[in-house]
Amino acid sequence: MPRRQGYALLIALVAGTAALAAVVAFTGSLLFSGPRAKASATTGPQGTARTPAAPAHSAGLWLATWAAAPVLGAADPNHGQDLVHRTIRNVVHTSIGGDAARITLSNLFGTQPLLIDNVTVNTRPVTFRGAPATTVGAGRSIVSDPVVVPVAADADLVVTLRTPTARGPVTVHPNSHQSSYVETGRGTWRSTAWRYLTGVDVHSPTATGTVVAFGDSLTAGTGSTTDANSRWPDVLSDRLNGRYAVVNQGIGGNRVLRHGVGPRALDRFERDVLGVTGAKTVIIALGINDVQGYPQEKDPQRITDALRTLTERAHARGLRVIGATLMPYDGYRSWTAAQNAVRDRVNETIRAGGVFDQVLDFDLDMRDPAHPDRLHPAYDSGDHLHLNDAGYQRLGSLVDLAGLVRVRPSSDAL
Repeated sequence: MPRRQGYALLIALVAGTAALAAVVAFTGSLLFSGPRAKASATTGPQGTARTPAAPAHSAGLWLATWAAAPVLGAADPNHGQDLVHRTIRNVVHTSIGGDAARITLSNLFGTQPLLIDNVTVNTRPVTFRGAPATTVGAGRSIVSDPVVVPVAADADLVVTLRTPTARGPVTVHPNSHQSSYVETGRGTWRSTAWRYLTGVDVHSPTATGTVVAFGDSLTAGTGSTTDANSRWPDVLSDRLNGRYAVVNQGIGGNRVLRHGVGPRALDRFERDVLGVTGAKTVIIALGINDVQGYPQEKDPQRITDALRTLTERAHARGLRVIGATLMPYDGYRSWTAAQNAVRDRVNETIRAGGVFDQVLDFDLDMRDPAHPDRLHPAYDSGDHLHLNDAGYQRLGSLVDLAGLVRVRPSSDAL
């Protein structure tokens, strides 16, 4: 299914039969029995899911096809106290396909245990250590058992779950630019937040690694068209055509040095990059919120030192690191000449080398030639900081595919 067809798949997925569910569950237990099934529900420190191996006696790899960085949400909006029988249909978009899937559910920001049941992936039932329901501890996450389900690349996937007794803070990814749905006894609401779901892995016989896009709103896709899947990591995924997975770990408002919307990059890097299944390369596009957000960072070296620290941590795990310069934002409400000078100094240090393995010069390519401190009008969403679909298309086209991994891909992958 082409990416641009959006979320029409949701309508086709609401039907299913009990007989199919029983057959799938039985088949899955046969194919994936053994050490992997037992390990899938374990969690690491701070609720970070461990990365298990592929199923025994099977060809291929487990790789993340989709992910969303978790953020603290308030008590779930729009639904009052009517949480009994609440069903959440998270619609996500895959980057690669496979013959089986497993999901990660997170209660990272919850303050009490979270009961989750009636979980399905494209109507196929999901289990946790063989059980149809699971309780995720406060501050923890859990990885499901593998479920035998065909997953198409570049397609919508529906992960449905119920939270019958949920109270308090919700672990969400807001401003997803994708339509999901929440159903209660009072009706069904469209939502642009993913709830409790933070990862989908697939067992892929063809893809060989995962590229993680680690950034802020400019990676998350602020300014892009909802349900068009036009964020720059989506564009990159289209170009890779299923050979490598691409997951988007951008959070709108996220910063390198300070907590704000989501934990600061220095703190979430372990979970949102190093903990991603099959990660081989990370593309870091962060720092503009440290420059322009309040309180504004006055020392460019603190930003570049922190970015260098992220690179060192990635190298310790064997990942390649590609980093982007900070794009212009003159005309945005927080722009000042003094802070623009901080941005320029950060970019000078990045271009000089020693921060990343490879540099993406987003600043140079996205600026207005007549006004270098401003975005090119053709790419500006209108607020002079975020991009429109054409701008994100341009960013996704700038990534050198051969430089994504240490070994150059074969020519047919490009």
